[in-house]
Amino acid sequence: MNLGFFTMPVHPLDKDWRLSLKEDREAFLLADELGFTEAYVGEHATDRAENITSCIAFLAWIAAATKQIRLGTGTINMPNTHPAAVAASMAMLDHMLDGRLIFGISPGGLLSDAELFGNLDADRNEMFLEAINQVLDIWASEPPYNFSGKYWNISTQKTLIEDIGQGFIGKPLQRPHPPIVVTAVAPFSKGVAEAAARGWDPISANFLMPAWVKSHWPKYVEGCERGGRAAEPANWRVAKSVFVAKDAATAKAYATDPNGPYVYYYRSLFTKLKINGRIELFKTRRDQPDDEVTLEMICDKLIIYGTPESVADQLLAFQNEVGQFGTLLYAGKDWKDRELGRQSMILMAEKVMPRINAGTSKQSTAAE
Repeated sequence: MNLGFFTMPVHPLDKDWRLSLKEDREAFLLADELGFTEAYVGEHATDRAENITSCIAFLAWIAAATKQIRLGTGTINMPNTHPAAVAASMAMLDHMLDGRLIFGISPGGLLSDAELFGNLDADRNEMFLEAINQVLDIWASEPPYNFSGKYWNISTQKTLIEDIGQGFIGKPLQRPHPPIVVTAVAPFSKGVAEAAARGWDPISANFLMPAWVKSHWPKYVEGCERGGRAAEPANWRVAKSVFVAKDAATAKAYATDPNGPYVYYYRSLFTKLKINGRIELFKTRRDQPDDEVTLEMICDKLIIYGTPESVADQLLAFQNEVGQFGTLLYAGKDWKDRELGRQSMILMAEKVMPRINAGTSKQSTAAE
């Protein structure tokens, strides 16, 4: 199993924006130093807590400071940006990263962003499909471009001056395009199947109960079969909220503190999803009454914490419950305590992952 990083950090509303951005950047650089294989960052334009407004800008900021880690958009909210702008910016970013870019896409989940960009009442899934199809068409074509859609029209026919390069949209370094991943946030996600059929791979969100994470694999298999490719567990990424400390008492105190970054993260998500009518994501079964879904229950089920030995055991149990997957994405949180935040990532890479891979190897040997 590989270790990656995924963050849409939920920062305190009164935290200096410069400090939160600096810490987010530092987490990515630390992940690179520790040998994390990939790292993703999200974007929202209208959220004081989730305050990275452009994942492209953020990744461009850290591109030259990273050495080996693959960096991903987590995700580009496709309905909120013109497809031609996405195609041009992602192509440049892939060159800046020397081909280390992963293209994460979604219809976007933050309703205040949707309202801001005028698509709150639109079919954002339909917009998403038109947008990504147009991006891929741009990369597969030569100018002059001429694509007509329901939401966007793209053309450089009137203004093309081919011999000097005017009217040309750059292509990514990776051809035909960077690997494409989609975040899966719904139980039994139809989107996972549709993505897999097109050759894309899923990331199961860290705020899903294990039963819903498990439901993504059959959908991935279904899509891969339709697309005529093998369904490889190595291509499935799963995000988890994890905190590792040198001693159990410190781990419990930090991970369960009502004013700590882990509980704060889930309090924010719980509030948003409950208001948006998506409380099902936090249920342990579909017929569970809404009043049984509490913040305490959510944190108890979704935050893994402890010493390296304990965390490895919990993650092996989680893997045994949902099935094998290729990359565990450590979900980034605010660094309320910078040293504990850094230490957790270090212990995860240096102490937890070797135990997990040794344990997975033993499970595979026993199964044989």
